[in-house]
Amino acid sequence: MTTSGSEKMIIGSEEWCAIPQLGIHAIKVRVDSGAKTSALHAFNIQPFTRANAPWVAFEIHPVQDNRKIALRCEAPVADRRVVKNTSGQGERRYVIKVPLRMADQVWDIEITLTNRDSMGYRMLLGREAMNGRILVDPADSMVLGRIGDVDLSHMYGVTQSPPTGLKIGLLASNPNLYSNKRIMEAGEQRGHDIRFYNIQDCYMKLDDETPEVHYRGGKIINELDAVIPRIRPSATFYGCALTRQFESMGVYTQNSSLSISQSRDKLFSLQLLIKSGLDIPVTGFANSPIDTNELIDMVGGAPLIVKLLEGSQGRGVVLAETKKAAQSVINAFKAVKANLLVQEFIKEAGGRDLRLFVVNGKVTAAIQREAAPGEFRANIHQGGTASVVKITAAERKLAVKATKSMGLVVAGVDIIRSKAGPLLLEVNSSPGLEGIEAATGKDVANMMIAAIEQELKWKPRS
Repeated sequence: MTTSGSEKMIIGSEEWCAIPQLGIHAIKVRVDSGAKTSALHAFNIQPFTRANAPWVAFEIHPVQDNRKIALRCEAPVADRRVVKNTSGQGERRYVIKVPLRMADQVWDIEITLTNRDSMGYRMLLGREAMNGRILVDPADSMVLGRIGDVDLSHMYGVTQSPPTGLKIGLLASNPNLYSNKRIMEAGEQRGHDIRFYNIQDCYMKLDDETPEVHYRGGKIINELDAVIPRIRPSATFYGCALTRQFESMGVYTQNSSLSISQSRDKLFSLQLLIKSGLDIPVTGFANSPIDTNELIDMVGGAPLIVKLLEGSQGRGVVLAETKKAAQSVINAFKAVKANLLVQEFIKEAGGRDLRLFVVNGKVTAAIQREAAPGEFRANIHQGGTASVVKITAAERKLAVKATKSMGLVVAGVDIIRSKAGPLLLEVNSSPGLEGIEAATGKDVANMMIAAIEQELKWKPRS
């Protein structure tokens, strides 16, 4: 609701507003009095000059979880300053000053431009924009009114048309994960009927004549053209079993059950990579605690890396800086009957590695990941950073060959640079899209869907 005269407007924790100067008819904002500066989702940000003044052009998807609605915006640059992001790291952003409309009130505010694709809202309203005008009731929301999907479609001129393409199933565990949302969006944008299937809600009928997969309440999934398996490590066994079931039904799976299970077994995958003539850091594996000292010497002594075979996203990876520390870590893991690898430490890498995203035999995007301060391993899930990197022909060839040796169509290949040349760390069968899309600006999800079209020889109707 609003108040009259000099009284302040009362709003909730989330509201709809508009920025007419940018052609944004409606955008849902997160009201955050803890944030000083307001922020707007933007990508493909390009500075330019107009009438000897600095301007900035950018694109925006104003509606959350919808990439069909896209706007190109231009505005004068008011400033460029360093703003701390949600991870607490400084990010240099362009600042624009534009009129904001909430209910029947309009006033100028400063907004920083940043990619908010992974955030819950396309815009954040900070306290500078609210000073002297607004009171926030954090227990309420949409005080100024709600806008439905139909109204949004009318505002942005979007017409709904039924899908005419392939029937694709996304087999995963979390529909709200950035990567899964992006793949769903990409499939819909290319005209396909793409549906999310939670692995734990699927069950199978094993029959030599009519094998079936059932889903929630007995619905039979029997009309799919393709399945994209995105199996988290803890669901590997059952996820691969489901993928095999779809294969037995004649459904194309973008990554096969065999290739996924091979890549998930860290020891077996390294053995396959070596068999294919690919270089990895010197690695040791043993079962008995009495072999600890020889295992340490085998990889060149301390410092060294200890890895749990079942670890993922950097978890279960320890740097042992001294021989004594290495002995303690190895024996502690063995005491709880954990399988582990011991690997040489590549000091010259300086806590950096490369992630190369391979689709259909081609490296489609590449980033360099750098460890957070105090960490030794590059991992954007644990505070590390990602940036665009120029890869060498040898690194490109290594990634493609590693993906092929695993039998994968889509893979994230992790490489470390050493004095002896690039070395393979790991081949991931369900690589995340968020870090690589944000850093490179490339639509990797779209490339994944295009690869399915190519495999099934599907072409859109003219």
